[in-house]
Amino acid sequence: MKSFWKIIAMLVLASLVLTACATPAATQEPAAPEEPAAPPAVVYKAGQELTDAYAGKYKGTVVTMQGPFTDADAVKFDNSIKAFEDATGIDIQYTGSKEFEANISIIVEGGNPPDIVDFPQPGLLKTLVAKGYGVDLTGVINQDWLKENYNQSWLDMSMITGPNGEIMAGVWGRVNGKSLVWYPKAEFDAAGYVVPTTWDEMIALSDQIVEDGDAPWCIGVESGAATGWAMTDWVEELMLRTTSLENYDKWVANELKFDSPEVRRAVEEVSNIWFKDGYVYGGRGAIATTFFGDAPKPMFDTPVRCWMHKQGNFITSFFPEGKVAGVDYDFFYFPGLDPQYGKPVLVAGDIYAMFNDRPETRAVIQYFSMGDSVKGWVEAGGAISPHKDSSLDWYTNLIDRGVAEIILNASSVRFDGSDLMPGEVGAGSFWKSMTDYITGAIELDTALKQIDASWPK
Repeated sequence: MKSFWKIIAMLVLASLVLTACATPAATQEPAAPEEPAAPPAVVYKAGQELTDAYAGKYKGTVVTMQGPFTDADAVKFDNSIKAFEDATGIDIQYTGSKEFEANISIIVEGGNPPDIVDFPQPGLLKTLVAKGYGVDLTGVINQDWLKENYNQSWLDMSMITGPNGEIMAGVWGRVNGKSLVWYPKAEFDAAGYVVPTTWDEMIALSDQIVEDGDAPWCIGVESGAATGWAMTDWVEELMLRTTSLENYDKWVANELKFDSPEVRRAVEEVSNIWFKDGYVYGGRGAIATTFFGDAPKPMFDTPVRCWMHKQGNFITSFFPEGKVAGVDYDFFYFPGLDPQYGKPVLVAGDIYAMFNDRPETRAVIQYFSMGDSVKGWVEAGGAISPHKDSSLDWYTNLIDRGVAEIILNASSVRFDGSDLMPGEVGAGSFWKSMTDYITGAIELDTALKQIDASWPK
């Protein structure tokens, strides 16, 4: 009996095995290929609106802008912002005008300002902010980002007082440097002269050139109705080198008088070079009658008649045709005088202010706080970036690159002081009284008192 049930069990087991072998295995659908992960969104430090702009949230919007760029400069500006427009879909409509400064106040005060205005100097912006116009950028652009990407001096210069207190009135775009001394490189090197890096070395070099029978300095201030402006640049340079930034700012605002020990010393330091026997080609008597654009030309005479000329980088357009940077001429930083004031640089430049607060406008003004906003212009030549995230590799000529390096390495920067003063002073008495002082028509005491008396009440 046990054998019978054993046989039955074996037959059942065999049947189960046969059934399992005959049943096809369950088929599985092939796994769908995984979708590639979307790249993480780039977060821009300048602000949320800029991040949103690059994500396409403001595509199709328009931001209007006005400023002084015309002709070749307008083309370079448009080209420099094209990549941003293409990436975001925001159309920045820039209108440039040679009468910009005469018209912009009328447009703004008329109640229909452009979204952003490009001021070639902050004096006019200061006037409008004082009347209550302009958006405070303190809450528009990430302040930590600005501190990361700018020398603190640029941020200081963007703060302007309005009816309700101080506001951040703008952000700096393209800039220029003035603290440059030009020299005829080939002849300079052949003479065995060494580029000075300190004030004392510069004075020692000047003395050596005099001993060698030449004039160290090429200086001229004649400029038609603007005669004397080149002297004001020198005074501003020495103010930055002999007193504090606070005193410089007070001087520009008429809180520190021209007839003060600080300003007097600055003028006297200039005089120690300009009026010293043998130091200036043609002597003191020729300074006021020499056109500023002709002043550096004797550097290129054979033999050289003067060896150094302090001026902004625009001066190369007055050099004789065919002269090559780095070969026929070069420049060095106009040295500091007192170590406690570091290596200041006198600058000019464009500050962008916002007058209509919309998300797309915020995105554009945030974009202007990045070096990328001027990269195209830098590469085309003629623009210097104040942004720390810009690269010296962008510069395609020795002059722009050298100026950019000086500005980026500056311990502090300040805007041309006479451009910040009221017109009656900065483009009036300051020019005229300094010219009369140069010619000897008046003494320094009289010149300083005349300028103080000219300030509008």
